[in-house]
Amino acid sequence: MMSFLRHRRPEAGTSRRILVPFTRGHLDSTVLDAAIRVARAEDATLVPAYLILIPPEFPLDAPMREECAMAMPLLEAVEHAASKAGIPVDARVESGRTPIHALERLWEVEHFDRIVVPAPAGRGPGFSLKDLTWILEHAPSETVILRPDPVLQANGGRP
Repeated sequence: MMSFLRHRRPEAGTSRRILVPFTRGHLDSTVLDAAIRVARAEDATLVPAYLILIPPEFPLDAPMREECAMAMPLLEAVEHAASKAGIPVDARVESGRTPIHALERLWEVEHFDRIVVPAPAGRGPGFSLKDLTWILEHAPSETVILRPDPVLQANGGRP
């Protein structure tokens, strides 16, 4: 269903590519803003990648309509924010049994110059500490893990 967003190889000679993976229906605006600033500074294409988690009882290529329905508005919001900043976007949807499995599948077929990974603030959605440790140890590119300020999160973005 979402295959048009998966595994497109960039054309030779294109700009740098910054991957921003996220999952579970959430990408913090602080992380998105930071990724947009990095993309602007590096004249790079922003590659938001929504990672869909496929339960073991389903085949890996099972259509996950609810997850796709959650992913599309988020990817559109990322594209809108990046477009306002003049940043090109090349969105992805990737699936896997875990967030790490989905990232591995994505990294097998595409190259990224930098990876900006959102860490959860408090117990919010996002990658677990185990996931973040694995990413730091195995990422094929320079990696930044960004954790939004939990005080600002609790206060709706106000100090």
